Amino acid sequence: MTYTYTPSTLSNTRVDAADILRGIAIGGIVMLHFIEHMNFYQFPELTILDQVVWNAMFFLCGGKMYAIFSLLFGLSFFIQHDNQAQKGKDFRLRFAWRMVLLMSFGLFDLLFFNGDILTVYAACGLLVLPLIRLSNRTLAWIALFLALQPIEIFYLIWGAVDPTVRPLDLGSGELFGALLGPQSHGTIWEVAVAGIQYGFRINFYWAIENGRLTQTLFLFLLGILMGRKRFLYDEGENAHLWVRTMMLSVVFLLVVLPVQQSLPGLVENACMAHSLQVMLTMWRNAAMMLFIVCAVTWTYHCTAWGKRLILIAPYGKMSLTNYLGQSIIGAFIFYGWGLELYRVSGHAMSLLIGVGCVLLQYVFCRWWLSRHARGPFEALWRRLTWM
Repeated sequence: MTYTYTPSTLSNTRVDAADILRGIAIGGIVMLHFIEHMNFYQFPELTILDQVVWNAMFFLCGGKMYAIFSLLFGLSFFIQHDNQAQKGKDFRLRFAWRMVLLMSFGLFDLLFFNGDILTVYAACGLLVLPLIRLSNRTLAWIALFLALQPIEIFYLIWGAVDPTVRPLDLGSGELFGALLGPQSHGTIWEVAVAGIQYGFRINFYWAIENGRLTQTLFLFLLGILMGRKRFLYDEGENAHLWVRTMMLSVVFLLVVLPVQQSLPGLVENACMAHSLQVMLTMWRNAAMMLFIVCAVTWTYHCTAWGKRLILIAPYGKMSLTNYLGQSIIGAFIFYGWGLELYRVSGHAMSLLIGVGCVLLQYVFCRWWLSRHARGPFEALWRRLTWM
């Protein structure tokens, strides 16, 4: 590995497009979590409308909003590291401490919501940390390797060699089942204990089983590369690059989507079919994510709609606060220790409740940021990082 990275000579000013994208991503995540009843898959009798809502939301947002969030995590890492490198300082040890703090926020989140992603981000951040000073070429090759889903490729080959091998299963399904009791009729304390006991393992096991861990690492590296290339700034030929990326994403999606929907079902070997499904789904989501990122960035910088899109930015600036807040609010709405709306709320009704939650959080963000520079959890994270 060659360490050829040098600090940027340009200032890393606030990336408004990133705040807008982060706001879109966290809003989509909140609505999906509400449709899922905060990982509590207990629903009343569902209607055709409920099924349409479920299919539409997961096609548009499932795996894409998280991917945008992951991409921007890598971008933020680059900006923080590069800002300190420009001053002659090494941010890496400070970033490691920052990930320890993020893990603490994630454990707090698990007290309410077992689907926390912050603990996974903290672990992946530490894995990416040693790579931050590699050359662009080396980072790109590592990112490509991760994007190809090496775990699924291994299982494809193994399944072809040994037809008796089963799909990768670390036991996340059984752990999900262990949470149903506390979620349905447990106290808030019992939910918190179960979240810590099972939630941490659920998130890591599920991420490995479904290609999410390798894709998260890939997106972190892609975000770092985008930061080095100043991809989200309105500079140079970026406008043409956004348009070309959108076009390539559409072409790739038109090829992958029908293959993803048909090929796994034609493969009799269960292990190979599962690995193909995971791999093709990750590629589909990555293509749709890149389209959304480029479409939003191009719209913000190059059209009159940019002034309207910037209204989303306050919600994105407080993404950590909003993420933790939705866990507490959602658990109270759907779990047995709260309002128990899982008994009566189908997917359509849950989506409306999720939209309402996002709107209330947005109003709070506007009010809070009119009085403070950062959200409450963002300010705490920053203060503890630099203490």
